[in-house]
Amino acid sequence: MRFPWLCGLVLLVGALPLPALADCPGGSSERASAELSVLERHLAAWDEAYYRRGESLVSDDVYDQARARLALWRRCQGLSPAEPSAAYPPGDLAHPVPQTGLAKLADRPAVARWLSRRHDVWVQPKVDGVAVTLVYERGDLVRAISRGDGVSGQDWTRRVRRLPAVPQRLSEPRDAVLQGELYWRLSDHRQAEVGDAGARPRVSGLMAREALDDTEAEGIGLFVWDWPDGPGRMAERLAGLARLGFVDTRERSLPVAEMAEVERYREALFHEPQPFATDGVVLRQASRPPGEAWRAEPPAWAVAWKHPAREALAEVRGVTFGVGRTGQITPVLQLYPVTLEGRTIRRVSLGSLARWREHDIRPGDHVVIALAGLTIPQLQGVAWQAEQREPLVAPDPAGYHALSCLRLAPGCEGQFLERLAWLSGPEALGLSGVGRGTWRALIRAGAVSDLLDWMRLEASELQAAHGIGPVRAAELLAAFTAARARPFPRWLQALGSPPGVETALPANWAELAARSVDEWAREPGVGPEWARGLSAFFTDREVNRLAARLADAGVEGFMP
Repeated sequence: MRFPWLCGLVLLVGALPLPALADCPGGSSERASAELSVLERHLAAWDEAYYRRGESLVSDDVYDQARARLALWRRCQGLSPAEPSAAYPPGDLAHPVPQTGLAKLADRPAVARWLSRRHDVWVQPKVDGVAVTLVYERGDLVRAISRGDGVSGQDWTRRVRRLPAVPQRLSEPRDAVLQGELYWRLSDHRQAEVGDAGARPRVSGLMAREALDDTEAEGIGLFVWDWPDGPGRMAERLAGLARLGFVDTRERSLPVAEMAEVERYREALFHEPQPFATDGVVLRQASRPPGEAWRAEPPAWAVAWKHPAREALAEVRGVTFGVGRTGQITPVLQLYPVTLEGRTIRRVSLGSLARWREHDIRPGDHVVIALAGLTIPQLQGVAWQAEQREPLVAPDPAGYHALSCLRLAPGCEGQFLERLAWLSGPEALGLSGVGRGTWRALIRAGAVSDLLDWMRLEASELQAAHGIGPVRAAELLAAFTAARARPFPRWLQALGSPPGVETALPANWAELAARSVDEWAREPGVGPEWARGLSAFFTDREVNRLAARLADAGVEGFMP
């Protein structure tokens, strides 16, 4: 559940992957105020969609991080904490006992500190659903109230009476006020693999409707997480709930004394099959004030420890455009560092220029990042765009292709370096110990400005490059000399020949260059597009210039 006005946000900030260098919006005070307003508008829109229409426009991870960022940005400007969101409808029915909400502890040390100061602590699942208050009089359900603002909520009685999971009459004819979570029933749900699976928004949407059909009503379960005026001892309270018909609460509430016990419970909820989605665990001290003393704010006697975030909110520091060996332009977002699942993420590739144009991402924008397969950062979407956006010019795709940048020229630095790295790599000449760092040093020293300049270098020219001494220069000369004896197919790879050329081998350069598009197309597996690419490669003026240099150097396959 979301509690936008938590006074415990200081606890939450430490848990979130906020950027170290962009804590406060940069620029003038007017710009900072504008960026704060943008964030406030987006949070209001997310709240409106969630609390009124049952739609989650962003994940809870992103929402919590955005709320924490709002609190931090307001502090940056000397403003008081934000007021509760107007989109969170307080409702017409007062809760007999306020719903308190929960402060979220940042990490393991914070949980360990909280646990060390208390005794008789119990752990429960933090079921990911919508909160409800159930009011029973002499055993009969008389009211069901949505959480609202914690003090009052919407009248859900008519809807809740349709739910088989909610007893309409208790097994004992007594008065009782119960607080719990309505959740969407799932089968063998693994939180670590699929997240919340949209379960909570589904319940929220159904409870916002005027009517439910039988299938929808059957799909909603109930987990009672507290009985404010029940017995004082937790064991007695749980036993009493079980007698009233709420057996799940007793079965899923466990006493914990050691941090390791809390961790095991949380890990099981995260990785093992469950009948509902969860977003962490709740720790409850058994002893607490009577319900009449509760307030609609996080108490000291109960806290939440959420599951590891699956998504991170990151601010874009800059956008760079890398050009690959074949001319593909790849935009890369440079981020203020964020931490996600134990990894520090500073950049994320967008894969294609088209995707960057689709999202129009610029410095100052905030994006959502996730890890694919727990290793590769991926863009999930744009959370919001900065109010003030500077123009950003991307490279012209028409200037880069499979035959561009065979020599160094303005704008060719990236593609030319990638060509050299490919040439020395295992797919081509396999020059041991020669990678991007070596080529970058030789380029900066002015020793290499053409794809084959390295073949004529002497020791003194090599040693003029940064980081290359006599021993390293001798190693490079030996590798460069040995490359001349590489077989013809490896040299074709080094020059960047398109796929399909291997079907025409054995042949020499002159024979390959004389082939027409139709002749290439007749080769097994070579279609029209590849045929045109092969013909373009072998007839290109720059490529033939390089072939002539290799012929002069006596490389096999290039000589007439």
